[in-house]
Amino acid sequence: MAMRAMLGTMIDRRRILALGALTFPALSPRLAKATAMSSRVTAYAFTFKGLDGGEILLSSYAGHPILIVNTASLCGYTPQFAGLQELWSRYHGRGLMIIGAPSNDFGSQEPGGAGDIHATAQGEYHATFPLTEKIAVKGGNAHPFYRWAAQEAPLEAPRWNFHKYLVGRDGRLKASFTSAVEPTDPKVIAAIENELSGE
Repeated sequence: MAMRAMLGTMIDRRRILALGALTFPALSPRLAKATAMSSRVTAYAFTFKGLDGGEILLSSYAGHPILIVNTASLCGYTPQFAGLQELWSRYHGRGLMIIGAPSNDFGSQEPGGAGDIHATAQGEYHATFPLTEKIAVKGGNAHPFYRWAAQEAPLEAPRWNFHKYLVGRDGRLKASFTSAVEPTDPKVIAAIENELSGE
């Protein structure tokens, strides 16, 4: 009798599970996709060490767009510091965060220390947006943010200095601009404006 009752319970459970699958056939894949999307790592998981010490927590800027640029002091694109500062002056009050990430990865064009980086970014170009300590942006020693970005957009990884990543208000990569694209290019402006307006 006990065995018969146990078999009956197992059959009932199977019927309930089968009925659920028939009743909600599309729910499971959608729910799985939504769960996977909501559990994906965002840029807010990452922290940089500041050039002057302290930490730059991307989570502190949740809900705001963030432009992250790998910079170098001795590059042909170094004058883009001026364009980045122009963006900072124009949009920081509306919520845009800009972070310069000095790197010596491309052409060994950031060979100096913090003092040299300051002399170029702040002394020569009057940049007032935050700068990180010197980091790697490619290869096995790349900063975790750059490893994450390379996984999120494998075809858009930095190939030279002054590559620009735009992180959206939701912490996901929204756009990527190559070194040759000036910070004040209409494409960059449009992407920033879209994020600031929440479109």
